[in-house]
Amino acid sequence: MELSKDETTWAMIAHLSNLVNLVTGVLGPVIAIIIYFSYRDRSKYVGHQAMQSFVYQMITVIFCGLLAVAAWIVTGLLSIILVGLCLIPFATILTLIPLLGMVYSVIAAVETSAGKHFHYPVIGNWIKE
Repeated sequence: MELSKDETTWAMIAHLSNLVNLVTGVLGPVIAIIIYFSYRDRSKYVGHQAMQSFVYQMITVIFCGLLAVAAWIVTGLLSIILVGLCLIPFATILTLIPLLGMVYSVIAAVETSAGKHFHYPVIGNWIKE
């Protein structure tokens, strides 16, 4: 089945909505879910890509973001007794996870703009079922 330019564009936008989180913090998943509800009946391709983007963003941005905030709070509190200074590298790595997730979303956007069927590991198969 040949995908239309409209379908590939909306699938790409669904994945690029992750970049909106750089500015707003959490509106990227909202954009992805709006695209999903708008296209789920018109295009299974766009609906699947938008739902993948939504779930991926919920995991990487919200869950990992909250985990990073918690790590920095613990690091700050434990810094009072110097133990927290050893946790700074760990907290920094946790902070970078959502940013690295955005890079993967750009890769997904490039793939879908070319009309390819992109699947996030684990998420893609889980959503398909």
